[in-house]
Parts: sequence; C-alpha cells; structure tokens
Amino acid sequence: MMDERYLAALDPARFPSPCFVIDEDRLVANAAILDEVQRRTGARVLLALKGFAAWSTFPLLSRAQGGVLHGTCASSPHEARLGRETFGGEVHAFAAGYSEDDMAELVTIADHIVFNSFAQWRRYRPVVEASGRHIECGIRVNPEHSEGAVAIYNPCSPGSRLGVRERHFEAESLEGITGLHFHTLCEQDAGALERTLDAFESKFGRYLEGMRWVNFGGGHHITREGYDLDLLCRCIERIRDRYGVQVYIEPGEAVALDAGVLLCSVLDVVQADVPVVILDTSAAAHMPDVLEMPYRPGCIGSGLPDEKAWTCRLAGKSCLAGDVVGDYSFDRPLRPGDRLAFLDMAIYSMVKTTTFNGLQLPAIALYRASSGKREVVRTFGYETFRDRLS
Repeated sequence: MMDERYLAALDPARFPSPCFVIDEDRLVANAAILDEVQRRTGARVLLALKGFAAWSTFPLLSRAQGGVLHGTCASSPHEARLGRETFGGEVHAFAAGYSEDDMAELVTIADHIVFNSFAQWRRYRPVVEASGRHIECGIRVNPEHSEGAVAIYNPCSPGSRLGVRERHFEAESLEGITGLHFHTLCEQDAGALERTLDAFESKFGRYLEGMRWVNFGGGHHITREGYDLDLLCRCIERIRDRYGVQVYIEPGEAVALDAGVLLCSVLDVVQADVPVVILDTSAAAHMPDVLEMPYRPGCIGSGLPDEKAWTCRLAGKSCLAGDVVGDYSFDRPLRPGDRLAFLDMAIYSMVKTTTFNGLQLPAIALYRASSGKREVVRTFGYETFRDRLS
C-alpha cells in the first residue's frame, strides 16, 4: 500500500522533481499474478506498450530475458520496434489503419499483424506474403457489446471505427487469416469479459473453427485487488477448449498497476476562491488522462475536500487555465518546497506526456525497497523540446 510510510521509505528528497518513480517490486508482483493465469490456462500474456513502455524495466517482465510475459503488442511501427529491440519474444501489431510505409516496416518486425478491415487485409496481404517471414494475420472484430466504459475509451461505442461488425464480416475473405482479435474493456473485471464473450461467440464464434488463435485484447484489470482471477481463467479455458485456439490477452495497465508515483513539488500557493497550489508538474502535459477521462488521481497524505483540516486545489504550472489536477485536503497548509506524490502514474501518464509550453518532462527513476535501489535512469532537458520540432 502506498501511503505516508511508503513515501517516507521512498525518500522523495533523493529524486529530482518532477519525477516518475517506478516501483520494481510491484512490477514483479504484478507479473507473478499474470503468470499464474498463464500457468493455469496456457494463455499467453503480452504487454500493451500503449499503457507502459518504460523499457529499462523490461528485463523484469520479458520471458526472453528471465521474466514471464511472452511479448508485446504495438499500435505503431515505433512501438513494434521498441518491443522487438528491448523486450523480445512475440511482437503483435494492430492499428486502425496502416500506411504503405507502416506495413513495409511492420513485416520486418511483427510476428502477428491484426487488420481493422478486410480492405486493408486485401491491400497488404501481398506485402505480408512477399516478406519471406512467417507472420500470423488476424482481423479485429467488433462484438458491438459495451461495458459502460467512458466514451473516449469505449471501443464498441456507436459509430466506433474499431473492428469489423458482424454484418460487414467477409467470411469469403478469410483465406490466410489465422486468428481473430477483439477489445471491449477498460479497467474492468472478468465479469465484463464473460459477457463480452457471450456477444463475441454469438456473432463470430463460428469463424473460429480452423483458426489458430484468438486475442481478447486489453482492459483486463487483472492485478487489481479483488479481481476475479478464477472467472478469467474459466473464460480463457472456455474458448481454448471449445475452439482449440491459443488465447492471448494484452493488458497494459495490469502490468504496471499501482507500480509508480509522480513526485512533484509545491512552487506557490495562490489565493483564489480556494487556495490554489501551483506545482512544478502539469495535468495537461504530464497527466493528460486527468483531463481527458477525466479523473482525480490519488495523492499520498491527502483526503477528499473538507475531509482534513485544509482544503485546496492542486494545479499545474502551464498557461492552460484548466490545468487543474483536482481538489484535495491535507492535515496542514502546503508550503513552497513541500513534496507530493500522485499515485498509479506508471501507466499511461508516462507514455502520454507532452512538452506543451516547453515544460520539462519529469525524470524517470527506478525504486526497489527490497534492495534499497534508487536510480534515476532518464532526465530530460531543452533538447527534448527542441528536437521534436523544427
């Protein structure tokens, strides 16, 4: 549990500010839970790089390097290359659309390529076959079954561009296709997967006959406390045994859930309708999901507004008026120089940071209580901002 005792042991003064700190012990613990699923069911778990791509930690996770996960799934040639070069194992790729340049690179890297339409499959099948490599090709399907996810993260919302619907499925175009992929979940339990499988099987189950694999996508909150691991295993076994296919799942969040914090510092306290604490980090640039989802991240030592003695608004340092993290309460007023730690920041925040306003990106560090390890593995400066522009 990440609380005041955890923060004291971490010792924020030994890290720069702002800084993403990845907890290696928690990564290993999460990987052990995922490996239990693999051992019980024969499923293969892939790391979704869109959720966590801190490659300095990959030796802890990759089966090819002594860990337990079978490989990575990528949403672009750059992610695929990162998976191949730094993780190893299987590299799976899916994108809503591929360009000719994308495909020319992917066929040299990926082991599985999933297409979002039969038109893209027909267009690029000759490229795959001419590559001289064995590549498993699949079609992403849309079961048109939603599980109440936030609209921006709901792949099966009305009008979604993701996956082939049953009425558009081209059974006559399946030659060369060896698997199906679906993705419907976002931070959800196995019950949502079970209901999704009912919809998936009713619409597409008949096409699995003769297939070699099926990919359940991501969004499985497997390492969350209280997750129904037994039900997940039964869901995997149900499809495995009924159709004789290899099952893949590709969580990103579950791999690094609760495995990192964003350390930051108080710069100023501005008096407004409520005291506004200006931080040396930014919701807009460093925690964009706070504004996109939106949500209010946990902060060690804080409570809900008015729960503790002093209530304030935590806000970023950018010029965006809405660069606000949320309202919190603390035991005492915050002062410049105080260090804060936002929770569960290893996932998504790290891969979605921007240099908006020229803000310096948070450093990246590794922490391991079991060994006393504290290591800053990356810092960013002016060149990071300059070199992504021209």
